[in-house]
Amino acid sequence: MPAHVSPPMPLAPARSSPLHALADYFYQIWRRRYFWWSLVKIELRTRYRGTYLGLGWSLLNPILMTIVMCLVFAKLFRQPLATYAPFVLSGLAFWNYLTGIVMDGCHSFRRGEAYIRQHPAPLAIYPLKASLVVGIHFVMALLVLLGTVWVARGSVPWHALWLLLPALGLFAVLGWTTAIVMGVVNVWFEDTAQLSQVVLRALFYATPVFYNGDMLRKHGLGWVVDWNPLAACLEVLRAPVLDGRPASLYTYGFLAAVALGMTLLAGLILWKVERKLIFHL
Repeated sequence: MPAHVSPPMPLAPARSSPLHALADYFYQIWRRRYFWWSLVKIELRTRYRGTYLGLGWSLLNPILMTIVMCLVFAKLFRQPLATYAPFVLSGLAFWNYLTGIVMDGCHSFRRGEAYIRQHPAPLAIYPLKASLVVGIHFVMALLVLLGTVWVARGSVPWHALWLLLPALGLFAVLGWTTAIVMGVVNVWFEDTAQLSQVVLRALFYATPVFYNGDMLRKHGLGWVVDWNPLAACLEVLRAPVLDGRPASLYTYGFLAAVALGMTLLAGLILWKVERKLIFHL
């Protein structure tokens, strides 16, 4: 090459598109599936080590609360016990799932701090671990719910149970993304967990967990149920299990829109803070 001719400059690497970056992010999570699944198993073993009931302890709360509420509210609401018991148990099973997602999500990054400092991996793994642990408890509660329906009513609407699949898919997305958002917020604002308990307690009474939403509609408070995504979650769970039918398309669409919004929010938050979150732990 002549001396006066400069060597060609190396081409700058092409910037990947957002979709390509997102696909690569999920691929990195999938590559580490043995790592985060090991975290799930360690969490379950540690939580119930030395206990006699093991995972059964997670079912004791909804079962006892269902018994208490049936003794108190079945007569007050003039509901047959065979109808009211599965109704309440389904509500409490979901509420325990929600509470677990929020509270475990709040602590997901702080509990994983040692791994975050030692093992470079997508940070979404740690809220994923939290949501999977809570999800396992939720699936067990659903099995108890189906058993309760069978005992109370003499049969289970098996033909409609496949409708639980889209419901569980929406719950999984909402659970993971909610855990991400709560975990990040709790890193910067450590009172998040305590504040969340107060908010959840208020939402419990604004959500038809142990009462029928029609009771609010009769008193002009239908908007509390109609615009409450938690009420929509209960509807897509109860409709196939208790009534043997699908929830309305509006309910599924509403929840899908909420899930999409939470996914975009969680993705935006992680994109903004993932590289600097470690400095705030």
